[in-house]
Amino acid sequence: MSKIKKTDTQQLSIWCDFQVSQRAVSGGADVSGIKLNLVTREHLNGVRVVRAYNAEGYQQDKFDEANNDVTSATLFVNRVTAFIQPYMMFLMTTLTLAIYWIGAFLINGVAGEEKMIIFSEMVVFTSYAMHIIMAFMILTMTLTILPRSSVAAKRILEVLNKKNKIIDGEGSEIPTQNGTVEFKNVSFSYNNGEEPVLKDISFKVDQGQTVAFIGATGSGKTSIINLIPRFYDVQSGQILVDGIDVKNYKQADLRAKIGLVTQKATLFSGTITSNVTYGAQNDPQSHHIDNAIETAQAKEFIEHIGLEGAVSQGGANLSGGQKQRLSIARAIYRNPEIYIFDDSFSALDYKTDQMLRKALEEKTNDATKLIVAQRISTVKNADQIIVLDKGKIVANGTHIDLLNNCDIYREIAESQLSKDELSA
Repeated sequence: MSKIKKTDTQQLSIWCDFQVSQRAVSGGADVSGIKLNLVTREHLNGVRVVRAYNAEGYQQDKFDEANNDVTSATLFVNRVTAFIQPYMMFLMTTLTLAIYWIGAFLINGVAGEEKMIIFSEMVVFTSYAMHIIMAFMILTMTLTILPRSSVAAKRILEVLNKKNKIIDGEGSEIPTQNGTVEFKNVSFSYNNGEEPVLKDISFKVDQGQTVAFIGATGSGKTSIINLIPRFYDVQSGQILVDGIDVKNYKQADLRAKIGLVTQKATLFSGTITSNVTYGAQNDPQSHHIDNAIETAQAKEFIEHIGLEGAVSQGGANLSGGQKQRLSIARAIYRNPEIYIFDDSFSALDYKTDQMLRKALEEKTNDATKLIVAQRISTVKNADQIIVLDKGKIVANGTHIDLLNNCDIYREIAESQLSKDELSA
């Protein structure tokens, strides 16, 4: 019995040492694995840039470094496991032989019925010992997987436990206006940063008006656009849609009023029809689809593909201009009160840009349109042009007013238009 207890103590000591090493090493292997996945994904996503800058060698070195870290950690874990498994088998076999030897010695020293009693106890004791050894072996196998599972679970729980900061309003107020957007002294910063991205922004857009935002990169144009569908909440001030604070809307009701075309055209794997009717696929209306495609100036290239033509993931089988027009068609199909175009004409040629804006003006004249653009030609005919600089509104007016009164707008215009076009 003393020998068996000593053997169990040795196993427990080995198990504790192995647990510590496994947690340290396998956890490190998982961190290295995450780094390897990030490097690989970065390389695949930016493969064209990598090739254009002849940076294959640099990326290969980054991959090799991350891969070597994973290989080293994994090899060490496997070596420890390879040592532990035969050692446990050796202990199991040795313990079995020890029990049989002691049992045989005891049986040999007695006579009659006592031999059968000792033999029965020896069989039971052997069974108990095997259960204990097998439990340790299974525990050893479990410990190989547990640290990796812990890392994965921790990352998943970080997402699952993240609290939603955007909470639905009661949605009980009845709108008294239609298609209006108003900012009242709005200030905003990402992640409650110290430096606000937007500072004291105030303007109002009435139904049917076209308002354009222009300014240098980082001036806050896209930030303004993202606040209207309430992708973020403002730190101070109010944003009103149809006369109601956006925080009082249910999010689905608010976003149903808006047709958003993002800066980067996003398409989904499926067909042309499924992308145009996205969000309303259960009840597609063919005449609305045709009208949206025609207004977005996408009819020509869609006729070659067909409405049931395949769209690959991210629209990889379409050009930049085709993706933008399809995204615009998706917003038009929704027939919203408010259109938001976040630099959504940048991939279009000048002729298509003009034709599209003219068609939009004719077929969506009752809808409010908010446009973020870099081209003066895209914004010059807007009812209001808001010029932003470092998160502030520095000027607001028509194209002619701003040419005469705003230096920033004039500099942008002069860099893009000829003197004849400026005076036109």
